[in-house]
Amino acid sequence: MQARLRRMFDRFRSVVALLQSNTRLTVILVSTALVMAGQGVMAPVLPLFASSFGVGAAAIGLTLSTFALARLLLNVPLGILSDRRGRRILLAGGPLVSAVGMIGSGTAGGLLELLAWRFIAGAGSAMYMTGAQIYLIDISTPANRARHIGANQGALLFGVSIGPAIGGLLAELFGFRVPFFAVGAASLLTASYAYLRLPETRTVTDAPDSSEDRSVRPAWLRLLLSRNFGAVASVTFAVFLTRAGGRMTLMPLLAAASFGYSAGSLGVLFASMAIINLVGVAPASWVADRFGRKWAIVPAGVLVGAALVAMAASRDGQTFTMAAVLLAIGTATIGPAPAAFVADIAPVELRGLAMGLYRSAGDAGFLLGPIALGALADATSIPTALAVNAMLFVGATSLFGVVAREPSDPTALEPVD
Repeated sequence: MQARLRRMFDRFRSVVALLQSNTRLTVILVSTALVMAGQGVMAPVLPLFASSFGVGAAAIGLTLSTFALARLLLNVPLGILSDRRGRRILLAGGPLVSAVGMIGSGTAGGLLELLAWRFIAGAGSAMYMTGAQIYLIDISTPANRARHIGANQGALLFGVSIGPAIGGLLAELFGFRVPFFAVGAASLLTASYAYLRLPETRTVTDAPDSSEDRSVRPAWLRLLLSRNFGAVASVTFAVFLTRAGGRMTLMPLLAAASFGYSAGSLGVLFASMAIINLVGVAPASWVADRFGRKWAIVPAGVLVGAALVAMAASRDGQTFTMAAVLLAIGTATIGPAPAAFVADIAPVELRGLAMGLYRSAGDAGFLLGPIALGALADATSIPTALAVNAMLFVGATSLFGVVAREPSDPTALEPVD
C-alpha cells in the first residue's frame, strides 16, 4: 500500500514539475478547463431546454448539429488563418465569440432563434479548439505529443466533469436560461486570460507563403488523400457522432423517458462519466506515446461498441448506469491518440490546415450524428439508434486498425508518408 501511494505521489510530482517548467502548457490547460466547464454546463440542459419548445428528438438534435455546422464550415479556414496569422488570435477570439452565442441562446424565444445563436457559439468553439490543438503541437515533440494533448484533454474533461452538475443545479434552481448566461461569463473570463497570458508560437518558417503554392498544394493533397489520414478521419467522425448523437442526444432522452432521470440527476451522471474520462486520460496518453496510437484507438472501439449495445438493451436504471460507465471507460481509452496521429503525419508548415481538416471530419460526425440518429430514433426507437451507433463506431476503429500505418518505434514517432 505504501509503495502504491509513493508511486502515485511520484507521478503527481512529475505532472507538477512538467507544468512548472512549461508555462505555455499550463495556461492552455487553464483556458481549456474554463471553456469546457462552460460547454459541460449545457450537456444536461440543452436537450431539455429545446424540448420545451415542443419539438421531437430530431429537432432537438439540430441544436447540437447547428453548433457543429459552424465548426465544420470554419475549421479549415481557421487552420489556414493560424498558419498565416498565428495561433493567439484564435485562442483569445474564440471564447469571446462563444460568449456572444451563449448569452444569445439564453434569450432565445423559439427553436429557430436558438439555432442561430448556437451557430455563433459553434464558431467560437471552432476558433478556440483549433487554435489550442495547433498550439499544443507547436510546443510538443513526437515522443511526448500524446501526453501534451492528453494533458489538455484532461483539462477539458475536468471542465466537463464540473460543468454538468453546475448546469443541472442552475437549471433546477433558476430555470433553463440561467446556465447559458453562466457559460457566457466563463467564456469572457477565458478570452481575457488567454489574451493576457499566451505568447505566440507561430514562426515565419512555419507559415506557408503564397508564392510557394506549387509545393504546398501537393503536400496538402497527399495528406488529404492518404490512407492514414482517411483512416484517422473516420475514427474522429465516429467519436464525434457518438458524442453528439449517442451520448448528448439519445442518452439523456432515454434516461428521462425510460428511467425517470431529471436534469439534476443527468448532470450528476454526465459529471461522473467525465471524471472517469479524466482519470483514464493519463494512462491512455502514455500508452499512445509508448506503444503507438493503435493500442489506444482499437481497444476503444470494442469498449464503446459494447457500452452502446448494453445501453440499448437496458431494462432498468442500474444496467443503464453501468453501460454509461463502460462508455466513459471506452472514450477515455481512445484519449488523445487520433489527434496525435494527425500531428505525426502532417508536414510542419501545414499543421493548421491539417488540424482544420481533422477537426472538420469530427464535426461532420457532430453535425450528422444528432440529426441522423435522432431521426432514426423517431422512426424506430432510441435503442435501435444506439445499436446502429455501436456498429458505426466499431467499424471505424477496426478500419483504422487494419489500414493505418505508424512507425515501428513508438517512442520516437516520425511523420508517416
